Amino acid sequence: MRLADFLERVEETNRSIEIYAPQPQMELVDQFEHRNITTEYRSLPDASDDGFLIVHENGTFHASIGLSAVREFLEPPIPEPWNDHFVGAEYSRLLEILENTLTHPLSRRQLLATARDIEHRAWHIGTGTLRAGFQQFSAFDHQLTVYDRLGRETDLEIHVYGQSDWTAPIALAPTIHTETAEEIGEFWFLVYDGGDDPRGSYALLAKEGSYGEFTGFWSSDPILVADLDAYLLETYG
Repeated sequence: MRLADFLERVEETNRSIEIYAPQPQMELVDQFEHRNITTEYRSLPDASDDGFLIVHENGTFHASIGLSAVREFLEPPIPEPWNDHFVGAEYSRLLEILENTLTHPLSRRQLLATARDIEHRAWHIGTGTLRAGFQQFSAFDHQLTVYDRLGRETDLEIHVYGQSDWTAPIALAPTIHTETAEEIGEFWFLVYDGGDDPRGSYALLAKEGSYGEFTGFWSSDPILVADLDAYLLETYG
């Protein structure tokens, strides 16, 4: 078992997306057209609203969402996990719709926004284990104050993984795991077991490819999250 195997598990889900708008939306097609996702543009009259997106899963209607929320995900805001305005973010609905969908390309900003959704859950539940992989520790440096506060002001057990290109402060709240495994440098992950609320479990996993773009997924499937958490615990502690 490797981290790449979890991407293959999610890739088995086939989804199609129909984009309804007055004009073609190539930036949205580029965002979602990948392997197990097909996209199709359907014209709306110019006098209609901004447009909407419909998702089908295995040929059956799954969900719909306005294009304003979809566009927000192209350049999403990055609130802190304890920010009260976080819940009102339009793109949060898109995260729900695209759960368990292998998506490409994902930018670092999109992954960070998705990670904030998981950190937001962990902050409010306040218990359980949160495992975060930042590839290299220099990337974790930018999130140091967030994770230090998560560790000090909650009962979360926090583990941070990365390849060593930066030395963490000795007094840091999370447990630091310095790893040399190739996959640790390739994958960005965040796994939360839900603590006292099993419904709160959530995971993000993405592999970096060329040009700094990622392929990955996010999921609240309790079995998938538990399997990923167990793999990280058994392999890296």
